[in-house]
Amino acid sequence: MRLLSTKTLSPRIKDHLTKIGTSIVEYPLIKIQPLHLTNQKIQSMLIFTSQNAVILANKNNALKNKIIGKKSFCVGEKTRKLLEKFGFKVIEMRENANDLAHFLVEKYNKNSFSFFCGKKRRSEIESLFKIKNMNVEIHELYDTLFINKKIKGPFDGIIFFSPSAVLSFFENNKWPKDCHGFCIGKSTAETLKKFTTKYSEAKHPNEDQLSLTIINYFSNYYVKK
Repeated sequence: MRLLSTKTLSPRIKDHLTKIGTSIVEYPLIKIQPLHLTNQKIQSMLIFTSQNAVILANKNNALKNKIIGKKSFCVGEKTRKLLEKFGFKVIEMRENANDLAHFLVEKYNKNSFSFFCGKKRRSEIESLFKIKNMNVEIHELYDTLFINKKIKGPFDGIIFFSPSAVLSFFENNKWPKDCHGFCIGKSTAETLKKFTTKYSEAKHPNEDQLSLTIINYFSNYYVKK
């Protein structure tokens, strides 16, 4: 099975996939451009939905001094581990922004939040907070830029790690015939669904589950073609 990964894979997942006989082409389809922070009004509780936001917030020494020690909430296990590495106390981690938004509305609706994020992001947190009249300050730390490229195949499968990578792919490409998509999480799968029904979603949004999803597809479907 020949796979295209839309970002550089970790050595562990690459090793798992090559052991079952796949060949992998890696071509990142997005890049991160840091932005100048304009909103300096920091609230008592923090929200992070990406590792990029955590890294950039901690690269800004003036900002880091304002946020260190505050209670944090995040999306994704890797984001949680990164926050803890930088010394933040993570009160709650959820696997997607929608689940986190509903948790915060239920448990912390009297509090004010600073949401550290990218310019291109899903709207669940802001939309639900607005409906519930909860205060949230938006701090855009980066923009996600598409790397537009015509991809030469053929590929039996394409691996996506974000909605932005899906949209970047379809800027210059159509879905290949007899190709299967592999999505790391719900929001990525929902975006790919707009273009094809031929995809699988990892049971949980992490690389181990994504690798297992690909291996199961290879064993149960691809080898039987």
